Amino acid sequence: MNKHVEILDISFINTSFSDMEEKIANHINKGEKSFVVTANPEIVMHAKEDADYKGYVQSADYVVPDGNGILLAANMLKQPLKERITGYDLTISLLQKANAKGWNVYLLGGREEVNKRAADRMKADYPLMNLVGRHDGYFDWNDSVLKEEIASLNPDLILVALGFPRQEKWIAENIASFSKGVFIGVGGSIDVIAGEVKRAPQFWQRLKLEWFYRLLKQPSRWKRMMALPKFVIEVMKTK
Repeated sequence: MNKHVEILDISFINTSFSDMEEKIANHINKGEKSFVVTANPEIVMHAKEDADYKGYVQSADYVVPDGNGILLAANMLKQPLKERITGYDLTISLLQKANAKGWNVYLLGGREEVNKRAADRMKADYPLMNLVGRHDGYFDWNDSVLKEEIASLNPDLILVALGFPRQEKWIAENIASFSKGVFIGVGGSIDVIAGEVKRAPQFWQRLKLEWFYRLLKQPSRWKRMMALPKFVIEVMKTK
């Protein structure tokens, strides 16, 4: 089985959820840097249309398949991926490990009230984790003060919830300034942790209709959902 699967020029790691957890934990235990992208069809399509963004995603150490559409595409290409690795599930798993290992964690992104609620929830649910700092997603992009402040706190895990494409851009442009730390774009996971948004129930997840549940709850997402059929068409063209 291939270690990576190429889908529209994006190289997805072909691994299990537990192996991915172990890879990230090993980087943290060794004091190494790593950049993780949790990519769904929307991210792949944006990368196809934006060369700069594609470069950011391709610079990541790991791109994991967050989205059943990615698994569908891999099957269409006859290069099946082992399993879906969602950004939310990976975030929660890493917070659990941070609690067990006493890792230093930094939370960046979201509105101030959402960021604070998510931070409070994280501290309550994972009391042995060391939340060394947090900042909302509204800051001067060209000001180096925030980046220097985060680096000075020596975080092991940096959760960047700026939404795509901003979170991948921020990580790619700033990771060189850090000596260690696993950086992962967690997107809307911060909203779920904060209680702003509810994740789809297991019933919808088992049917692989989590995307439809989100659309019912947030009808304004319909334009974003149009990326999926376009993505499938583009993958069919590459067969």
